[in-house]
Amino acid sequence: MSTGEDGGYGGDGHRGTGTGQTRTRLPESEGDLYGSPRRPRSGLSSRNLVTIVGVIVLLLAAIAFANRSGSGNNESPSAGAPKDADAAAAQPTAPTGTKPVSGKGGGIAAGFPRTKQGAESAAANYAVALVSANILKPKERHAIVQQVFVPAKAGEMQTRLDAAYSTAFLKKLGLDAEGNAAQGMTYISRTVPVGTKLVKLQGDTADLEVWCTGLFGTAGVKSTTPVTTDWFTLRLQLKWADGDWKVAGFSQQDGPAPVNGDDKTSSADQIAKAVEQYGGFTYAR
Repeated sequence: MSTGEDGGYGGDGHRGTGTGQTRTRLPESEGDLYGSPRRPRSGLSSRNLVTIVGVIVLLLAAIAFANRSGSGNNESPSAGAPKDADAAAAQPTAPTGTKPVSGKGGGIAAGFPRTKQGAESAAANYAVALVSANILKPKERHAIVQQVFVPAKAGEMQTRLDAAYSTAFLKKLGLDAEGNAAQGMTYISRTVPVGTKLVKLQGDTADLEVWCTGLFGTAGVKSTTPVTTDWFTLRLQLKWADGDWKVAGFSQQDGPAPVNGDDKTSSADQIAKAVEQYGGFTYAR
């Protein structure tokens, strides 16, 4: 069961890498959802690392020099200096300084203004909710659907998601019927928006893209699906309804993904504790 851009679903699994399986797509395949190997490390040589460190040091020195040179300079900026509006335009997701929302519902930000900023903030916050561990839990999923989707789509999406994240599917992830991991295990799915892009804003509709990274998998000593990271772009179609931006449809594509770093892998216990101890954010434009 899959749909194209209009329905916002299609594919094989909740999340995955390297096999075309992505975390917001409906599950269909009977195969191993997380059988693909981790992406290899970058393989940087010592010489390359020295070069990179040298470049970083030079950049930091240049920034420090520029800041020092600018301090105490009381001269007015030149006529050719870019204005604040121009600077903001050069940074698609630079903060505007305007409060993003006026409230929240079910732990999800709500009350976004009917503006470009409001649509981008809504898209970022909805991306976090739609690709979360809670979407696998029936009660939490129903609350997310009612909060995030337009009323005309909520019933349909709830039915489809309930069918997608069935008991049989959850069992494949090592979860029980309520979406909980086995004792001593922690299922993790956390999304971090990197940036947003408004593709189209017309009347009461908005098309946006949210570039995201995140982590997913099961943390635990005996886990066969260790927590890993991925990069993807979530496309959302928003509609103004009941005084707020709501989701009318969404889809996903892989990437853009940078070269993997040479970070030391943490233990499953460290990852599980980090997810419990570090809370999320309300994302603003």
